[in-house]
Amino acid sequence: MVIQPPHQHRRVAESFGVDPGRYDRTRAEYPGAVIGRIPGSRVLDVGCGTGIVARQLRAAGHAVLGVEPDERMAAFARGTGVEVEVATFEAWQPECRAFDAVVSGTAWHWVDPVTGAAKAARVLRPGGALVPFGHVYELPPAVQEALTEAYRRLAPDSPLVARPDGSIVDAYRGLYDRAADGIRAAGGFGEPEVWRHDWERAYSRAELLDLLPTSGGLTTLPADRLAEVLAAVGAAVGDASAVTLGYSTWGLTAIRL
Repeated sequence: MVIQPPHQHRRVAESFGVDPGRYDRTRAEYPGAVIGRIPGSRVLDVGCGTGIVARQLRAAGHAVLGVEPDERMAAFARGTGVEVEVATFEAWQPECRAFDAVVSGTAWHWVDPVTGAAKAARVLRPGGALVPFGHVYELPPAVQEALTEAYRRLAPDSPLVARPDGSIVDAYRGLYDRAADGIRAAGGFGEPEVWRHDWERAYSRAELLDLLPTSGGLTTLPADRLAEVLAAVGAAVGDASAVTLGYSTWGLTAIRL
């Protein structure tokens, strides 16, 4: 079976705005060590969503412009004070603007890896950095098994049905290896450095069930099927008062020549 790369699944890529309020309250912020990797003062945030990364960067003293293809997500971000232009990054017009850094928080895999890298090279000042990064978390085995089975039963066409062998945290590196290949193919950058930052976050049962519907694949399910998925996961969680998820933030840094 040929598996399409994520950026070709446009229906999933542009489905996260179905409930931007839920997305914003449940999606984890980025560790300070990740935000600290961003250089310069003027930053372009690709696929800025509801503005989670942009707000963290602004708090750290950066000036941020977001680019977001989903008007619903962009409207939410604007409501929090983030400047956003609505477009896919591939189609976005920079209009001679230049930036010290181009970032993307858990969104670069929705961008064509070569076209996106070439656009980033166009808008970065020499010495500027392309720094896409993204979260991935590992559910407890029984919970993951329940979720995977529910996907197979209720969303068999989802690109997320196929589970990788081994840890999903390790498999997620593949997105950044693919991004690094795109950067090499586009040219204009030094050798990309792929990196990883590990951390943990505890969720109550209710918080975990609130988070899951923001996952790609579940965002496109009808309400009745989503309810069935959450019921299956809730049964697997049982009456546990808290679930601790191991997170990894994978990313890469490439310097504009």
